[in-house]
Amino acid sequence: MLAQDATFIAPEVQWWHVSPLIALVAGALFLLVVGALTPRWPRGLHGGVAALTAGAKDGLSVILGIFPALVGILTAARMFRASGAMDALTALIAPVLSFVGIPAETAPLMLVRPLSGSGAMAAASEIITRYGADSFVGRCAAVMLGSTETTFYVIAVYFGAAGIKRSRHTVPSALIADAVGFLAAALFSRLFFPG
Repeated sequence: MLAQDATFIAPEVQWWHVSPLIALVAGALFLLVVGALTPRWPRGLHGGVAALTAGAKDGLSVILGIFPALVGILTAARMFRASGAMDALTALIAPVLSFVGIPAETAPLMLVRPLSGSGAMAAASEIITRYGADSFVGRCAAVMLGSTETTFYVIAVYFGAAGIKRSRHTVPSALIADAVGFLAAALFSRLFFPG
């Protein structure tokens, strides 16, 4: 235990001694910024500002194309949670989840994760607040959050940006991948964080 009058003196460390990787990344970022702001390269190549402007213009057109799908997905996720349907479905699937080894407390996270990343983050935060970050349920929720994807959001964004109207087998395949991710998260949480 430190005495009350003791003061902590931080050692002097030059930033380039911390890690050569930090110096490399800092140099690369500096060159990237300088390159993007250079209006014309010496050999006549177009500068990064023109490319940045063209990319921003294309990005705005993509946003306008996918905006309706995003509004629909986010509205559906909010309605699903606010209507009580998520609570009813959670109560319905809890015994099945317990049977396959997934903590039933993570059911809200599993239901909202394919729809909304922010909703899944809120569900995981609620689980971790209620059960603790070091509990099995909290750790399992964190692993689930990191090992699955917001399926419908990603499909809406990428398919909308590419102009694809029919998703064919994408949705069932992605939902199966999410289910496998949830099962694997529970399994590996049980293996790596026993007790």
